[in-house]
Amino acid sequence: MEVLIDGHCHRVLARDLDRAAFETACTEADLPPPPGVSYLDSRVGLAVRRWCAPALGLPAHASADDYLARRAELGWRAATEALLRAAGLAELLVDTGLDDPALLGDAGLAAASGARVREVVRLERVAETLPADTGAAGFATTFAAALAGRIRTAAAVKSVAAYRHGLAVPAERPTPRAVQRAAEAWLRAGRGRITDPVLLGHVLWAGVGTGLPLQLHTGFGDRSLALRRADPALAQPFLAALGPRAAPVVLLHCYPYHRNAGWLAQVYPHVYVDVGLTVTHAGDAVLPEFFELAPFGKLLFSTDAYLLPELYLVGAARFRHALRRLLDTWRADDSVSVADAERIATLVGAGNARRLYGRSVGACGPTRRR
Repeated sequence: MEVLIDGHCHRVLARDLDRAAFETACTEADLPPPPGVSYLDSRVGLAVRRWCAPALGLPAHASADDYLARRAELGWRAATEALLRAAGLAELLVDTGLDDPALLGDAGLAAASGARVREVVRLERVAETLPADTGAAGFATTFAAALAGRIRTAAAVKSVAAYRHGLAVPAERPTPRAVQRAAEAWLRAGRGRITDPVLLGHVLWAGVGTGLPLQLHTGFGDRSLALRRADPALAQPFLAALGPRAAPVVLLHCYPYHRNAGWLAQVYPHVYVDVGLTVTHAGDAVLPEFFELAPFGKLLFSTDAYLLPELYLVGAARFRHALRRLLDTWRADDSVSVADAERIATLVGAGNARRLYGRSVGACGPTRRR
């Protein structure tokens, strides 16, 4: 399990940060904390001091002040490389839907991490960036062509319908006429983010049609999300409509609905569960609950790291620690053999991702710069 495949992650900032910006980037928050509260006084903050401080040449559990001073001394580029390489990741499947120019590009991310980088295409972003002259009548055709161009080398596609409308997504493809009417309304409103359930449904079903694995945001995120609408159980009619021979659907994050996700993975052959983001923030306490119902071949690791390279290392370190602790507990009460424990760790850490996202994924270890 020493080498991991990060099945879902994001780009990091290519600039230095002040303390306030760093603290906020450690969270799903977008507002500063109240007086007397620090975002680094959290499980993630403790994990940064435990796992990231040694990667930057400090003792484990160095103070937050010392850590941030050392990070500033090194500069973002050197700190990013040290942190990413310490994570020991062989492959990064990067959601490119967040394309802020302040973020490090995929080539830079590959060079800094020593890992292979492959793209996860965000479906809604493709639709929202169609040419300005796209008309309602041509929306579906233009989107199909744009998507076909984007997925040629992609590992997967992804939907953030949970953020836009919720996971009660259509169990049937919207009709062409319904899509055209919805596109007309979207264009009249000045384009922008797609929130109409008909357009979201069309985009989602188009993603299914690519034959690539479909990653679906579920569970918690930033405060623009209506959490009650992000329960993966709401997507059950859609998942059932796909049928058992459909391309894999990977439920991302899931918390606090991770047990619902585990049940869906057990009863639908094409449904999988990714533990990213949840383990970074909740760690040891939650990982065993992912294992309650989901078959071991249906669980995948990711970090969902974004903005900070620290979140790559924290996600990888907390996952390794939590899974080792869980399997050691099972071994201590003779619930699993040593051989099975090693096999399970390999499956969840990298083997399932290799099978799901293509045989070339993670076939070789990370390329190290000499």
